[in-house]
Amino acid sequence: MGRLELSDVLNFFEYEKVRAERRSRVIELKRARRVAVGPHLSFVFENRDTLLFQIQEMCRVERITDDAKIQDELDVYNALLPGPGELSATMFIEIEDKDAIQALLDRFMGIDVGEHVSFHVGSEPPVVGVFEEGHSDEEKGKLSAVHFVRFRFPAPAVRAFRDAPVHLVVDHTAERARTELSPETKAELVRDLQG
Repeated sequence: MGRLELSDVLNFFEYEKVRAERRSRVIELKRARRVAVGPHLSFVFENRDTLLFQIQEMCRVERITDDAKIQDELDVYNALLPGPGELSATMFIEIEDKDAIQALLDRFMGIDVGEHVSFHVGSEPPVVGVFEEGHSDEEKGKLSAVHFVRFRFPAPAVRAFRDAPVHLVVDHTAERARTELSPETKAELVRDLQG
């Protein structure tokens, strides 16, 4: 999956002309790339298209036109691109009851360390997610509702992914759940794994 370059980002005026079509396309793409696990967690598996859309939207909302500032955004989002044999996701802790936000986030403390999120591909050993640091602070009792997690698959798991049952599993005191990936989601993610 090729890195996003400055030349990939449309200027503000050109983006406005194609925004509705791109937004519609990415919403449909994310539908196939979103996996809910339990009542409070969802994972959106990122690729070049989803990340470019996020950059375009950020530049639009924040009126970023300076090439150096756009490059800063590219550098941040390029770090989220999966490499061959990898999947990269944004994990959302979704809480609808505003009065329960802090209490529920407190329960999820520590989900981003250890082996709490993993893929199970057929009979292959689990593939444990590695979270980007800096989204929680246990000493201060703060946890972000948005996390970035990367899964690095060994070659046998990559080969098995297309045909074996694939489950995304969360095993944490706040949530213990597993979701089997749909054929549509597996087809999307196979493309990422193959680079």
